[in-house]
Amino acid sequence: MEKKSSAPLNDWHARKTRTLINRLHALIHGIALLPLFYYRITSITNSPLLPHFLIFISEVILSFLWVMGQASKWRPVTRTPYPERLPGSDKLPSIDVFICTADPNKEPTLEVMNTVISALGLDYPPDKLHVYLSDDAGSSLTFLAIKQAWEFSKLWIPFCRKYDVRNRCPEAYFEESDRCDSDSGDFLIDKNNIQKAYEEFRNCLAKIVAGVSSDVSRDHPPLVEVIRDSTANGMNSDNEKLPLLVYVAREKRPSHPHNFKAGALNVLVRVSAMISNSPYILVLDCDMYCNDPASARMAMCFHLDPKLSPKLAFVQFPQKFYNITQTHDIYDCQLRFAWEKWEGLDGLIGPILSGTGFYMKREALYGTQKLIQNDGDFNKYFGPSKELINSVNNKNYKPNYLTFAEHTLQEEIALLASCNYDNDTKWGKEVGFRYFAVVEDVFTGLTLHCNGWISVYCEPSRPCFLGSSPISLGEILVQHTRWNVGLYQIALSRYSPLVYGPLRMPVSESMCYAEVAHYPLYFASFYILALVPQLCLLRGIPLYPEVTFLSFYSFLWLNCENSYPSLSKLPKELNVRLKLNDIFP
Repeated sequence: MEKKSSAPLNDWHARKTRTLINRLHALIHGIALLPLFYYRITSITNSPLLPHFLIFISEVILSFLWVMGQASKWRPVTRTPYPERLPGSDKLPSIDVFICTADPNKEPTLEVMNTVISALGLDYPPDKLHVYLSDDAGSSLTFLAIKQAWEFSKLWIPFCRKYDVRNRCPEAYFEESDRCDSDSGDFLIDKNNIQKAYEEFRNCLAKIVAGVSSDVSRDHPPLVEVIRDSTANGMNSDNEKLPLLVYVAREKRPSHPHNFKAGALNVLVRVSAMISNSPYILVLDCDMYCNDPASARMAMCFHLDPKLSPKLAFVQFPQKFYNITQTHDIYDCQLRFAWEKWEGLDGLIGPILSGTGFYMKREALYGTQKLIQNDGDFNKYFGPSKELINSVNNKNYKPNYLTFAEHTLQEEIALLASCNYDNDTKWGKEVGFRYFAVVEDVFTGLTLHCNGWISVYCEPSRPCFLGSSPISLGEILVQHTRWNVGLYQIALSRYSPLVYGPLRMPVSESMCYAEVAHYPLYFASFYILALVPQLCLLRGIPLYPEVTFLSFYSFLWLNCENSYPSLSKLPKELNVRLKLNDIFP
């Protein structure tokens, strides 16, 4: 037992081969850039100024982004958690799960409820797991649906525990036609019964969707309700303990800014402090279900590591999508370019916060360490709620949610979920998720890293979370436009990573944030390089050196390099091509 308790909860190792390739590539690429810029500078006066200047600007932008990106490739590492080495269930900390939905017309109710059910099914002590659904639409449709999801979960979760079902999203589980967790007769009988129950659940949701208005409300009072039976006290019919499920619809008024997802998350942070007050928080998008119930225990392998824990703000898992295949992802909706960078960031002080699929330490959001050091006014930071401040000061503050019906507690929670509670406080500025930019995740991660916190990237072989990604060009353009607007809010502000970051975190980490923040600059270079060379070719204006010039081979190398996958991706690319050749000889 002593040997087991002394074993590390996680391990990491550097990717030495990839590091060597990345550094060698950086050297060759950097040397190739020198003749390119020499040619541009010396020939800019020999031809019409405008086209050469435009091409020069586009090449400067691409080179700047390339230089910034080298920091994330300098020291990639991988981490391995060992959940079996965790202490017993009675010693594990509690976890709050936050799920956000905003519009039942755009986010199908069945999909949202499957995410809720999969979160309730996480492999974690049920008395230490609490799931909160934020309904920003204040929709009666979602409110009725979550009650039906609770009824079905009382059957589904015991079934998953009994047969150790790994995929605890019922929709995904029953879509796997070859799924067979056991050959026993009892399993097949129970599976047929639970499948019938799920079909009834689906039909019930369909009737609710057909009969209840799905209008999105922009003007409604706060509503917080613990979803439970009047007498069951969190137990199902077999007296099995179930996690806590809470529905939250924050107050919205047309005259008050609601601060999008960050505002909804901060309401959940405050409300959950009054009900469960868990030290760790899992944030999920409503279309991102739990594909592996072990993710909570994996995250705790890092959060409970005595070497990491004091400074560890969050554990980030990659976003994977079930509706996209690798060979048909023409828009890179899987964001593979990003997760490779996150692996490199893990070799610095940690990956950037990525919106969903992360386990956050509540204390990091509160910033209490900095507040105590500066003798700050807790009322000024956290607002007028004495109960909230009590929960912040006392980590062992454990309110009894069974007393939630008490009038005093209801009034306190209604205050915390009101639309004007943030006024004259530090919520969204120095406390909670930050409001400054539309991309609240990137900006919150930036401020946490600048405040001395670190993060960890964990990518197990089985994706812990699977979601649904936009696949049409129109949807992708809308999504990326929103992201780019938010990134430029950061890049062009006083929080620009190249200005705000270097004095507060390592320069290498600042470079990584700078690459992400200035990512929208790519469009300028792409438009210039797509139009100007072709127009100059028609007008007979030379933009590139002749073959007899040494700099020509620099251009040739850079063009070939950018036209083909990077060396680190060659084995995977070749493997995919070989498989395609087998299918289409």
